[in-house]
Amino acid sequence: MASLPHFPVLVPGFEPGDGTTEVVAPFDRTAIASVATGGQEAVETALTTAHALYSDRDGWLSPARRIEILDTAAALMESRAEELAVEAAREGGKPLPDSQVEVARAIDSVRICVETMRTEGGEVIPMNVNAASAQRLAFTRYEPIGVVVAVSAFNHPLNLIAHQVAPAVATGCPVIVKPAEVTPLSCFRFVQILHEAGLPPKWCQALVTEGREVSEALVTDSRVAFFSFIGSARVGWHLRAKLAPGARCALEHGGAAPVIVASDADVEQILPVLLKGGFYHAGQVCVSVQRVFADQGMARDLAERMADVASRLVVGDPTEAATEVGPLIRPGEVQRVHEWVEEARLAGAEILCGGEAISETCYAPTVIYDPPPDAKVSTMEIFGPVVCVYPYDNIDEAVDRANSLPYSFQAAVFTRDIDRAMRAYHRLDASAVMVNDHTAFRVDWMPFAGLKESGLGVGGVPHTMRDMRIEKMMVIRSPEL
Repeated sequence: MASLPHFPVLVPGFEPGDGTTEVVAPFDRTAIASVATGGQEAVETALTTAHALYSDRDGWLSPARRIEILDTAAALMESRAEELAVEAAREGGKPLPDSQVEVARAIDSVRICVETMRTEGGEVIPMNVNAASAQRLAFTRYEPIGVVVAVSAFNHPLNLIAHQVAPAVATGCPVIVKPAEVTPLSCFRFVQILHEAGLPPKWCQALVTEGREVSEALVTDSRVAFFSFIGSARVGWHLRAKLAPGARCALEHGGAAPVIVASDADVEQILPVLLKGGFYHAGQVCVSVQRVFADQGMARDLAERMADVASRLVVGDPTEAATEVGPLIRPGEVQRVHEWVEEARLAGAEILCGGEAISETCYAPTVIYDPPPDAKVSTMEIFGPVVCVYPYDNIDEAVDRANSLPYSFQAAVFTRDIDRAMRAYHRLDASAVMVNDHTAFRVDWMPFAGLKESGLGVGGVPHTMRDMRIEKMMVIRSPEL
């Protein structure tokens, strides 16, 4: 049997020890690679290197050089798109067609960095407008904020890394990235591509850490200027509270995305949209459709039709082109999801389809009708292939129920009435409201932000680049002005 691929710690100057972690495919739990891990010494080496690069301003990479590197990296990714998609599907469990879309988005994310560099600059500050500002010229330009540390999640193993790392490269920040230990391969491939494209390895380092204490030491070090986190709210808010004074951060967590379906919505048209938003990547998406509030006169019919289609979705090996719903990331997640569904059933909810594990790693797409408002499936992020449908009497009631949780991310409303759409948009607690589209819609240049417990700051490539820069002003005084 051929030996498994092995990925070293990508920290120049660090000599790894014997620590390794095995990466397994979530579908069949077979080993697909091994990755060296780094402890406190690796973290210290990485931080020392990154801080020294930032401190040496004469050694900063020019914007033109950064653009050249990113352009080359995007071209390399394009030439290896299928290989990257298969690896992402295999390590993360997202079906191959969706992983192919993820790779295309990651390539686009890199190119958006270049577009942003070419179109966004500083600004001129008005002077000579009163006696105090006379004979002065003021303008701003961008500089890198400093060392960036990025900690990422498993569910989009390539594009999340691209969203965190490529903006750091574009803005000229030395970056250290720690991928999810269950899906590190796409991260290492991306970092290696950047190095191959001409980025000096010290400018982008990557490692899987040995334990939570080591990760926390990396994130909370005083040399870190910006912390980018995608993952659970519990971990993100905990780390944010421990950041060094002056460190900035962006946190992206999850929610329990609400959808309001008005009485005039066309059920035939919205069915495939809701199903895609709810069961894409087996529901393991931070803005996955979870709570569908439908008008009382149509709720039951909508739920039954959703269940009919959901029961026929192809569940299985994510590397097979026919698969529509893949595995959950760990067997323990299958057990947790089933416990939540069972809790709802025992409390009086009706399971219209699914409600059972298909295997150790796959859970059947599940539609639940009218679970209690205090059930876990109604109050917490499911992060599994489960969609709940609730009847409502009037749209303001639906909005109140949608807003009742401490999460706020993306929401949606389906209606053909512009006034009703505007009313929902105005009243929903959300950073974005989709009209006649599902809550998981996203393109990589748009703002993407969790509010309340769902996050801090604004994601999306151009917005992340702004977070990773400082806008430094120069004021010139001259009698010729």
